[in-house]
Amino acid sequence: MRNTELIHIKLNNINLGRLLLGKKGSTLFEYDNQWLTNGFSISPFFLPLKSGVFEAKAEPFSGLFGVFADSMPDGWGNLLLDRFLMGKKIQLSSLNILDRLAFVGNNGMGALSYEPDHSFLYKNSTPNLNVIANQVSEILSEQADLPTIKSLLEQTGSSGGARPKILIKHEGSSWMVKFPSSTDPEDIGEKEFFYSKLAKQCEIEMHETRLFEDKYFGTRLFDRKGNSRFHVHSASGLLHASHRYPSLDYLQLAQATMALTKNAKELSKLLTLMVFNVAIENKDDHAKNFSFIYKNQNWELSPAYDLLKSDGFGGEHATSVLGAGNPNRKDMMKLADEIKYPSKEMTKIIDKVFDICNNVV
Repeated sequence: MRNTELIHIKLNNINLGRLLLGKKGSTLFEYDNQWLTNGFSISPFFLPLKSGVFEAKAEPFSGLFGVFADSMPDGWGNLLLDRFLMGKKIQLSSLNILDRLAFVGNNGMGALSYEPDHSFLYKNSTPNLNVIANQVSEILSEQADLPTIKSLLEQTGSSGGARPKILIKHEGSSWMVKFPSSTDPEDIGEKEFFYSKLAKQCEIEMHETRLFEDKYFGTRLFDRKGNSRFHVHSASGLLHASHRYPSLDYLQLAQATMALTKNAKELSKLLTLMVFNVAIENKDDHAKNFSFIYKNQNWELSPAYDLLKSDGFGGEHATSVLGAGNPNRKDMMKLADEIKYPSKEMTKIIDKVFDICNNVV
């Protein structure tokens, strides 16, 4: 196949800009003139809304800007795509980063889409989940044939994350359903559903969740409503902080939240989420597990997701609290003081979240 050298980017079918392949695999981006007049900055810290050409650095996203790296599939999606391409005798080493974006096409999460579109025809249906679970097992045990791989690709879209998942239609809305990976316990879905309910008790905003077939965790997607999509930007992409190793502190995350949203309510939401992650020992709180969503011409913290007691890097939280990998109440109070958040309010958040979690965890 011929390599892609130019990608046209749209947001909800409106021309946004173009992305070109630069030297040594890096990419160059410029906004469309009409977007400069009527649009907004899709990534305020690295792609401000102004004319001219922006050049991405080689790291941490292999020559992409973070906002476009957000569209790329992660562990599970890459596994499926790579196995399919190898089954078609396509050398993975022959693909450049724009080829990878072309495979995302219109199937990425959020509102961005890419042309040329080489994505797989996305089947937003309601499949038999037990059948899907068996197909996932075949993939993980390297026993799946090419039609099975292609079928899962058509139901996965370009969702991120390491765990196997598909997108389905349920009661007229789009949902994501997860399946156990080869290293997960069999009841991983029940556990994530439990923690999603616990988070809601702590007044953490989450989209609707449920347990399909009493074992598969599902959540309604927050990046779309009807036929409309919302632009979503992960903290990883926003700050160019890799999620593959500890690269972020809640101090940076809090400062970015205020700089982006300019709203103290959003900061309170983030701090509550931080306390919850500490309380349940969700140590996989890496930079891609926080996102912002653009609605009504404003940025806000997205609904929470991937909340689950989990191990981190070396037994510590992926996102530290003032450098502490296993933070305590004192560390979190120091953080509040550092960002000038009222200590009385921080105390209330910590007491409430820990009281709820300690009663059930």
